[in-house]
Amino acid sequence: MSKLRVNNFSISLDGYGAGPDQSPEAPLGIGGEALHDWFVPTRTFRQAHGQAGGATGADDDFAARAFANVGAWIIGRNMFGPVRGPWPDDSWKGWWGDNPPYHCPVFVLTHHARAPLVMDGGTVFHFVTDGIEAALKRAVEAAEGRDVVVGGGVATIRQYLSAGLIDELHFAISPVLLGAGEHLFAGIDTVSLGYRCREHLPTANATHVVLAKRA
Repeated sequence: MSKLRVNNFSISLDGYGAGPDQSPEAPLGIGGEALHDWFVPTRTFRQAHGQAGGATGADDDFAARAFANVGAWIIGRNMFGPVRGPWPDDSWKGWWGDNPPYHCPVFVLTHHARAPLVMDGGTVFHFVTDGIEAALKRAVEAAEGRDVVVGGGVATIRQYLSAGLIDELHFAISPVLLGAGEHLFAGIDTVSLGYRCREHLPTANATHVVLAKRA
């Protein structure tokens, strides 16, 4: 049976998953790139982007989980790209080039319809206009028994988390302060929703925490 997961989502010490003043030049906001300093050097990240080498160890072990037993992804439109409002054309194809690192169906939450976008390597972007539950239903069907990963950004994860739909959430607390931006947990009662801390592990670069729904 498919699980709905979040993996490798980085937040600051003060709980922000993106910094203030997001823009096409700074898609993660001011200071937001530093949230991923633990992830970018890992072997898993480098392999996903067609590069050799990379660090192994606990950070890489957590990074690799994001790609294990995954049949589909869900992402928000902001994560797909900086275009706002109705799609002016089909020229924007994501941040990742012709061969995105997903290699499976990806369902993009949006208010504006667009035809599916077939990319190299097996990634197909589907644009869903009828909400998070419709996107989840389609993703579970596409996953064919494997898991579905919610990739982000903050607003998308918060919607699924607030609805109690996420089965497992791995986030990495990076040793940086952002002061403002998009907060992951503000106003969400994770205890009442039935989440508990199942795992936590500090490394030199981050503190990894896994929350899971109680059985």
